[in-house]
Amino acid sequence: MATAQYALLKESAGADGAALLRIVVANGGRQMIYADRAVAMLAELARDDPTVLGVVGLVESRTSTARALRELNQVGLPVLAPTLSADRMDANSRLYLQISAPNKDQVKLVDAYAKQVLKVNDAHVFYTTLEGSSLTEDLYVGTLVDGLRQQFGTRITRLDEWRTGQRLTDECGYPGMLFYAGRWTEFDGFLRALRECGGNPPRHLVADDSANRYMANPGLRAAAPGNLPVTYVSKAALATCAALRAAQDRRDDDARASFLSWIQADDLLDPPRCRPGSEEQVGERVSLAYDASMMLVRAVESLAARLHHADPRQRWEPESVNPVGVHAEVLRQNAGQGYPGVAGLIRFTPDSGEPVDKRLALMRVEQVPDVATAPVEVFRCGAADGSGPAACGPA
Repeated sequence: MATAQYALLKESAGADGAALLRIVVANGGRQMIYADRAVAMLAELARDDPTVLGVVGLVESRTSTARALRELNQVGLPVLAPTLSADRMDANSRLYLQISAPNKDQVKLVDAYAKQVLKVNDAHVFYTTLEGSSLTEDLYVGTLVDGLRQQFGTRITRLDEWRTGQRLTDECGYPGMLFYAGRWTEFDGFLRALRECGGNPPRHLVADDSANRYMANPGLRAAAPGNLPVTYVSKAALATCAALRAAQDRRDDDARASFLSWIQADDLLDPPRCRPGSEEQVGERVSLAYDASMMLVRAVESLAARLHHADPRQRWEPESVNPVGVHAEVLRQNAGQGYPGVAGLIRFTPDSGEPVDKRLALMRVEQVPDVATAPVEVFRCGAADGSGPAACGPA
């Protein structure tokens, strides 16, 4: 969001009608346990300040998050969620728009990879829920596990909940796909348990997209087995340093080229990201939140421009643009070719807040403790842009 704010400040210096982005940070607490309080404060702020036009965020697809969405819908605030992906989160709010692909698409990606690349038929699935949580409360893990059950059917020959301290020696040398369908907070313990396999690790370990938060933590990765390659789901593979540089070299992708220039700037991120010869990568979630923020702002600019065109003499008034109108304008702008996001094309159907054919990818690291080597994209599904079909296949 800071990157979006920076980009808009650069634009506004030389452009009439450019909107500025003011960010108010609201913290719903760990696992969104204080979401109710945060929403109440947002509602009060929105009543007092007509320039509050939407919410970018909400973290972790849980029942508390779904409840927050319902309350924000009653308040009349649209929500653009960068990373939520539990299936049918949009059922909780008519003002909800999701930037990332839903879990049903993630399941199809993993299934296609197992068939096309790994050439394996059966899978073992382990999921995790935090102490005090459950599959019913954790909508991300719950819908992911349900989707795997439906997609793989009898090809899942083992489906178990994994808890910290549980041994995994039965998985040593397993030739099928071993899929981790849990939260990143338990992934470290899961990998540590596989250390017992020594030189006979499972052949194909694949993890869900939550694992990217583990993969971004060098301290945690240092204790992982060195002989265990990991492949994991990414919601933003198009916004890695390598992908952004490739887009810049092609000179045919203004959105990614501009984003790269912002994150490389001297006066924004500390340290700057994706500079030549630098090992500082851009975070998985940065481009997703940037896309959400820019979609919201472009809708505000469009509404303001239409109001000005209708009456050029009219002085700008914040009350002339309201949150519900901004949500409608996002959908109106999206109705054609979709929004060219940095992390992939964003398209919605009129009756859903879930994106259609949103890009997902599988990233692979050969040595988890080797944090100096960037993950490599090995498989993908979904559209990068509107130029062709969104088929699944090797990268």
